[in-house]
Amino acid sequence: QVQLVESGGGSVQAGGSLRLSCAASAYTYGSICMAWFRQPPGRERERVASIFTGSRGTYYADSVKGRFTISQDNAKSAVYLQMNSLKPEDTGMYYCAAKFFGSVYCRTVADFGAWGQGTQVTVSS
Repeated sequence: QVQLVESGGGSVQAGGSLRLSCAASAYTYGSICMAWFRQPPGRERERVASIFTGSRGTYYADSVKGRFTISQDNAKSAVYLQMNSLKPEDTGMYYCAAKFFGSVYCRTVADFGAWGQGTQVTVSS
């Protein structure tokens, strides 16, 4: 069972930046893809960004394009999410997710088999 541990969340004012980190207990070079999801209060978990381990291809939700950057460091078995120009609507619990088995679909919650416990991000106006 792969374990993922997130860190780096916190409270910031709008326009600020945060860098989330996710440390994996397994070698991330063995993963198909890794992703960051977020869950705003009272809403469903949504994919914010994802990265394919092999091609390093990335996906970003429209709401974060140009502001967030996902990166992966296989030497450290880690994935990061740099978040700039934060907005109040970015508030939520952020989860790291990894997929090590199965198809190349890396889109929905059901596609990922390993999850972290989450780290809270709160952006005030």
